[in-house]
Formats: sequence, C-alpha cells, structure tokens
Amino acid sequence: MDQSNHLRAAVRDVHDFPKPGIVFKDITPILSDSALFQDSIKLLAETAGDATVDKVVGIDARGFIFAAAVADRLNAGFIPIRKKGKLPSTTREAAYELEYGEAIVEIHEDAIKPGENVLLIDDLLATGGTAEAALKLLDGLGAHIVGVSFLIELTFLDGRSKLGTKPITSLICY
Repeated sequence: MDQSNHLRAAVRDVHDFPKPGIVFKDITPILSDSALFQDSIKLLAETAGDATVDKVVGIDARGFIFAAAVADRLNAGFIPIRKKGKLPSTTREAAYELEYGEAIVEIHEDAIKPGENVLLIDDLLATGGTAEAALKLLDGLGAHIVGVSFLIELTFLDGRSKLGTKPITSLICY
C-alpha cells in the first residue's frame, strides 16, 4: 500500500534485540505519534473492505493495541487471544511452534458466535505460527474470517504460507 510509506518511515530498526543478529522492528514511534497511530488504525480498518465486522480479534499483546482501536472504528466488539493462563473463563487453546519450543494461545469459548464476521489483527507477521494458531481457534468457534491484517510483514520468513486462503493484508512489508 502506497499510503503506508509514512508509517514505514517511522518504524525504527533496533539491532541485536532481543538477541544478537536480530533486527527488531520497533513500532513505538508510530504509537507515540497521534497522526501516525490514527493513520495505522484507519488503514487497518479499511482492510475489512465493505464487509460488516462483528468482532475484531487481537493477538497478545501488541495486536491488542491495534485491534481494540479498529474495533472502535468499525463499531464492532473486541476479542483478545491471549497467552495460556491469562483468560479467566472457559477457554479453547491452540499450540504453535517457537524456535525454542512451543507456546499456547487461548480464546474464551463464548467469544465468537458461529457465523460472526471476524477481522483478525496483529502487529507483525513473521513465521506465522501465532496467527495460524489464532485462525485455528477462530475456525473452531465457527467464525467467518473477513480478513487477517498486520501492520508489518517480514516476507522473507514466509509466514503467510501458514495462513491458508484467508484474505491477508499487511500495511508494511520487509
């Protein structure tokens, strides 16, 4: 998206974080600038197109920042997908691979009604494991996925290939 060039310019590279050899894409300059933050929310909301969105789902933790604001913009509910053990009621869970093991994410069992239109949002698509697990949870609840949207995608990690045929949009690609 050409409209997102100003967002891309604000992303800060932090070398050797969280460990040597990694170039971390720091989005805090976008979050701290009201105009950039509002633009990111507007662009992410537009990824729903003409679809009516019942729920916007955000993935723990930075996905919450964007998804909650997009939900407000779309007059939709907000649903968190959290790391295991963080939700207080009955949950469903899905595991995904990390480079050093496995992690688990959860959603409340009653968060989505079958057939509800859902937009899934996260800040970053890297290897795709977390988003893949989130989609498994949403599919298991009978959600109709209208889109999967990311602020940033690291295309060289090919995470998109794990997400099937869902409509995927990334505002900034590296």
